[in-house]
Amino acid sequence: MGGLIFITILFWNSLLFLSPSSSHPLCTDSRAPFNATTPLAFCPYNGTVCCDSAADLLLQKQYKAMNISDLGCASLLKWVLCSRCDQFSAELFRINSVPRPVPVLCNSTVSADYSQSNQARDNFCGKVWDTCQNVSIMSSPFAASLQGQTGQPVNSNFSKLTDFWQSKADFCLAFGGASLDDAVCFDGGPVTLNKTDAPSPPSGMCLEKIGNGSYLSMAPHPDGSGRAFFSNQPGKIWLATIPKEGSGGTLVLDESNPFLDLTDEVHFDTEFGMMSIAFHPNFTQNGRFFASFNCDKVKWPRCVGRCSCNSDVNCDPSKLPADNGAQPCQYQSVVAEFTVNGNSAKPLEVRRIFTMGLPFTSHHGGQILFGPADGYLYFMMGDGGGTGDPFNFAQNKKSLLGKIIRLDVDNIPSAAEITQLGLWGNYSIPQDNPYVEDTQLQPEIWALGLRNPWRCSFDSERSSYFMCADVGQDLYEEVDLITKDGNYGWRAYEGPYPYSPAQSLGGNNISVNSSTLIFPVMGYNHTDVNKNEGSASITGGYFYRSTTDPCMYGSYLFADLYATAIWAGIETPENSGNFTATQISFSCAHDSPIPCSIVPGNSLPALGYIFSFGEDNNKDIFLLTSSGVYRVVRPSRCNYACAKENATAFVTPSPGSSSSSQTSRFGPSNISVILCSSLLLLLLSFFLV
Repeated sequence: MGGLIFITILFWNSLLFLSPSSSHPLCTDSRAPFNATTPLAFCPYNGTVCCDSAADLLLQKQYKAMNISDLGCASLLKWVLCSRCDQFSAELFRINSVPRPVPVLCNSTVSADYSQSNQARDNFCGKVWDTCQNVSIMSSPFAASLQGQTGQPVNSNFSKLTDFWQSKADFCLAFGGASLDDAVCFDGGPVTLNKTDAPSPPSGMCLEKIGNGSYLSMAPHPDGSGRAFFSNQPGKIWLATIPKEGSGGTLVLDESNPFLDLTDEVHFDTEFGMMSIAFHPNFTQNGRFFASFNCDKVKWPRCVGRCSCNSDVNCDPSKLPADNGAQPCQYQSVVAEFTVNGNSAKPLEVRRIFTMGLPFTSHHGGQILFGPADGYLYFMMGDGGGTGDPFNFAQNKKSLLGKIIRLDVDNIPSAAEITQLGLWGNYSIPQDNPYVEDTQLQPEIWALGLRNPWRCSFDSERSSYFMCADVGQDLYEEVDLITKDGNYGWRAYEGPYPYSPAQSLGGNNISVNSSTLIFPVMGYNHTDVNKNEGSASITGGYFYRSTTDPCMYGSYLFADLYATAIWAGIETPENSGNFTATQISFSCAHDSPIPCSIVPGNSLPALGYIFSFGEDNNKDIFLLTSSGVYRVVRPSRCNYACAKENATAFVTPSPGSSSSSQTSRFGPSNISVILCSSLLLLLLSFFLV
């Protein structure tokens, strides 16, 4: 029996140590931590926390029910319980997303590299054992972790640590962990990350031009090959072959033979058109893909949907002024599902996923993408337009405008269920959407308080990092780290600045508590860029995860649409959520396959408007601009200094090749799986013998 317990504990513990951390400050319910206006009554936390007064009271009741007689042990276990209020509680209470009953207790013995000072600081697990090993604890959270693993039920009577673990070593194998660069542990107080010197921003970004077309969206082919889909604003999608970096090749696509042509359905204008494309996580098996676009109900009979200005959100469409000659909800935001037919798509929709009428002719976002961890469809929706969000849609929890929406497109309800639930199309609601906790929210909503999210992405190495750029009004362009139920402030705030609308047509009764808001992690003032005719508009990008430019690795890249200014955001410490953005120089490689035009009067490549960023299966980053398609390449091709380039130089394998598979198989995240599998087999063989 003891052997089985030991093997089970050791296996879970091996998962803990071998799996790299992937979380920024996050609470166990996937929400972002918030600033407590007053200290909690029971738990000794203040500042940024994950507990409100109700959660604090529940922890106090749990503590009293444990009925611990020893004061020293009681003090330690109070902190253990209260660690759920720590801003890193999601990381402390997870092992590869598996919930834990107690946090990871700092244990210096797991690392031979620790100094004596580190060991003294990080030996909290040993301290808990030494103080509490023979103390009776009612409903011990440590015993609860063994439910179903011992072969007999663990009851709620008094128990001691020595009832289940023979030694400190066994106990800390089960509950201990080292405070390493890629993981956090609980040392008896609020988690603090090791402060390290901030890495230097890259010396510059080298680009090569590989295409002349102007595209708004790019998606790598889900088959892992060196191909990608490109869509333009008028409504066409092409499948292109991407040349290897440095090969001198250009994008290979047939302009006259698009993968899909929706120009008859798409309404194309300055802020209208095909906004985005996304491919189902199981596309290679089911052939399902999705397009987000705008349509005009005057010109296309199938462009029919409810108006987002309605009585549910205290908006009367008959009182909306005509906007640029268009009547309210003449234009619609649409997400439609299609399927493939060989090397092209069937032009008829398989299913209309979502349709919603727009109150004005701007700020309707439109990007769609699938969450890499959950497989749900995320739909970015702007506030609907009008200067200063005059109806305060972004803060109205019954409106889908100014929100990030999260939909389940795999479980399609019946027509009767759609009507009964008041859905906007053919989808169902993920059960863990935040409306479960906040009944005021429309069930589709994942996050709120956005003006016009323009290009969001998940970090390919850390799926919890969901970054969105949000276009500002008059002063500030922002980058937000999106979390469940996060409120990003608009229109009460524009970035970090309080905002008062010039006019208000409704929604004044919606108040915002600034302590509940999440402010940008990066951004820039309009006065910080060389603006074209006084304009500024942010374009969100990606975390750079390619090996092509090792000095760019780990930076979050974003740009300004008009100013052709590009920033690299660096997080310090890693996984802290604290970023510093630096504007970086960029130039065009002298051996670019397509020569780059140069801005008159300086040496900058004439990119035109930076519409979007793209990422291929090699994790190389692309700029989709009005003057063409550019790829980030080796810095030496532009004479930028990068000491890491020579140290890590190798020929990047093409996606889908055996060498590529070999390279990715031994990436950091997969080494953990391999080692864990080997360890498990070794332990099981030992047990069976």
